[in-house]
Amino acid sequence: MPGQFINIDRKKYAVGLFWQPTGAGYVARTYARALARSVDKKLNLYTEYRAMIGLGARKYGHASGMDSAAAAVAESLSGYTSFLAVFAVRGGFYLVAVRNGVILEDKLFNDEKDARAEYFKLSEIPDWGALFAPGAWGMPRATERNISDLINRVVRATLRPISRTRAIIISCLLILIFVGGVLWFFREPIIQMMTPQPELTQVSPEVAAEYERRLDEKNRELDEQFEIERAPEPEPIVLPYEYLPDVAQRAQVCYKAIAFLMQPITGWNQTTVECGQTHADAIFRRDYGTLDDFYTIATDLMPGSFVQQQSDDSLYVRATLPAVDIRASLDERDIETLARAVLTNFQNSNMMADVQMVTDTLTNGVDTVHLDILEVAAESKLNPMQFMDMFADFGGVYMTRCAWDAATRNWNYEVIIYAK
Repeated sequence: MPGQFINIDRKKYAVGLFWQPTGAGYVARTYARALARSVDKKLNLYTEYRAMIGLGARKYGHASGMDSAAAAVAESLSGYTSFLAVFAVRGGFYLVAVRNGVILEDKLFNDEKDARAEYFKLSEIPDWGALFAPGAWGMPRATERNISDLINRVVRATLRPISRTRAIIISCLLILIFVGGVLWFFREPIIQMMTPQPELTQVSPEVAAEYERRLDEKNRELDEQFEIERAPEPEPIVLPYEYLPDVAQRAQVCYKAIAFLMQPITGWNQTTVECGQTHADAIFRRDYGTLDDFYTIATDLMPGSFVQQQSDDSLYVRATLPAVDIRASLDERDIETLARAVLTNFQNSNMMADVQMVTDTLTNGVDTVHLDILEVAAESKLNPMQFMDMFADFGGVYMTRCAWDAATRNWNYEVIIYAK
C-alpha cells in the first residue's frame, strides 16, 4: 500500500499506521522494536499517542518528523470515546475509527467503493458515539466534517526511527570531535612529553635547577586549572528481600488479572493463563469463532489488553499488573530449618510440594552477597489468596508465578522464600 500519507494545508500527515495499545511501565521505543519484529520487520518508524504505539515504514511514504493524522483527529474529537469517520481527501478517502479511546482503523482508500464497504462493515458495530461521512453518501446518523478543521490542533504524535543506528553514528562523531579538541588544547604539554629531554648530568647545576623550577611551576598551573576525576564509587548491592510485594495484595492482583483475561468469548476456548511478575498472559484457541469476533468482543471485555495473533487458531492476550505495596521481609530461620517447616506445613494440609534449596550470588564488582533461597512449587485447587495463607507464618515470601489450567481446573504455584 504505497503512499500512505495525506496532504492537509500543504503539510503531510502519516496514515495507515499499525496501532496497538500498551500497558503501564512500557518503554515506547523498546516496545515498538519488539512489536515490529513480531508483525513486520520493515516497520521502522513509530509514534506514541496516549496509551498506544503506532508503527509506520518509509516504504509507505512515511518519514521521521511526520505527524499522525489519526492522532490529530482523535485529539480534536476527544469528546467522543468512540467514533467512526470518513473524510474525502486529495487522492482518495481517509477512514479513522476509535473505539473506547483505542485507534482501531487508520486507512487511506484510493477507491471510494472500498472506503464505503469498510465504513458499512464497521458501522454495524453498535454504540458508536459519533458517525462522520461525506454528505453525498447519505449515511444514516452521519454528519459531514472537513478534515482540515479537525487536524489543525497541536498533537505530539510524531514519527521517530525505531533504530538508534543514526544516533550512535552521530555520538561517535561527537566523541571524535571532542577527542580532537582535547588533543589540540593539550598540544603543548604533549609535544613537551614527546620531545627528548636533556640529561641533567650533561648540563650545569644552575641550568638544571632552573629547568626543574619551571617544570614544577607548569605542573602546578595544570593541577589548578584541571580537576582529576575520581573513579565512581560502586553502587550498593540491592537486596531483593528489601523490596518484596505485599503477599496478600500480590495474590489478589493475580487472581483478578486471571479472571480479567479468562472471560468467555463466543467461539473461542480458554486454555491457560499465567500471572508473572509484571504481566498476566492468556492463550485462547479457536473453536468456531473468527478473529473479528474476538477483537470486537475483547475490546469491550478486556480494554487496554495487548492481543497478538500466534496463528489462525491461536491468540495471545497480555495485561499489565497494577502496582502493589512494597515492604522488606526476611525469614529468620536458616535454610534447612525453613525447608522442614514448609514441608511440615504442606503435610499438615495433606498437599504435595516440590521444595528446593538454592543459593543466589549478587555482586557490584567489589562486594559479593550470597542469598539462601527456598523454592516451592505446588499444584492445588486453592485460589491464590487461600494458597498464600499457608505462608502466613513465614517471612521473606514472594509468589513469583501462578497459573490456571482451564482443562484440569487446577492452580500451579511457584513461591520463593528468602532465608537468613
